[in-house]
Amino acid sequence: MSASQPLLEIKGLNAGYGEIEVLHGIDLQMFEGEFVCIIGANTAGKSTILRAISRLVPHVTGTLRFAGNDLSSRASHDIPTLGIAHVPEGRHVFSDMMVEENLMLGAFTARHAKDLSSRMEGIFELFPRLRERRGQLAGTLSGGEQQMVAVGRALMLQPKLLLLDEPSHGLAPKVVEEMHDAFTKIHSRGTSILLVEQNVGLALDVATRGYVLESGRIALQGTSAELNENPAVRAAYLGI
Repeated sequence: MSASQPLLEIKGLNAGYGEIEVLHGIDLQMFEGEFVCIIGANTAGKSTILRAISRLVPHVTGTLRFAGNDLSSRASHDIPTLGIAHVPEGRHVFSDMMVEENLMLGAFTARHAKDLSSRMEGIFELFPRLRERRGQLAGTLSGGEQQMVAVGRALMLQPKLLLLDEPSHGLAPKVVEEMHDAFTKIHSRGTSILLVEQNVGLALDVATRGYVLESGRIALQGTSAELNENPAVRAAYLGI
C-alpha cells in the first residue's frame, strides 16, 4: 500500500439485516494515521458501518478495502489478522475471567509474539487502574473499568486500525474524560482510529475529521473544526 492509497476505502456500501437495509450507498475513506469519527443520531446506522468492516453484517454490497485487501472476501475471524481491532458497543468483557486474561484474549492472533508482556505493560501505562485490577474478575469491575478492559484488549493486537463503537455510552463524565485522554494518546502513538459516537462534542474534540450520518446516508463530511462550526450540526447535535 502506497502513502497515496487510503488505509480504509468504502464505496457504495449498502448493508442491512434480513430485509431491512440500514446503509445506503456509503462512501468513506481514511488514510493511515488519521482519527476519523462518524456522528449522528441513534439508529442512523453508525454501528452498522463498523460491523460491516468487521464482516459481522449478513447482507453487504459495495466495496470494502483495507490496506489493499478486499474485505468482502474475508470471514469475520480473519479481520483481526489484517490488523483491525473492533471495540463493540456494550464492552462485552468476559465476566468470569480475570482482567489480565481478558487482555490476553485480544492478542489471540498474535499469541506467539515475543513481546506480549511489553504489550500488557503498555496497556497498564495507559490505564493504571487495570494494573491494580489485573487479578480481579472483569464482571466485578465498574462500567468505566470494563470499557478500559475492552479497549486494552483490542490494543493487545497492536492494530493498524482501531474501531471504537460508542465508547462513552453509559459512562460517568469523569470516566468519559479519561477515555478522551486515552484515545488521544493511542492516536499519538500512531494507531489509526475510526470512532462512532453519539457524544458529538467528544467525537469532534478528539477526531481530526468526521462524517455525519443521517438515516443510513452520509449527509455531511469535513474537518472536525468545520463540522463544529456547521449550523446544522450545532443545532442538531450540540444544542447550540
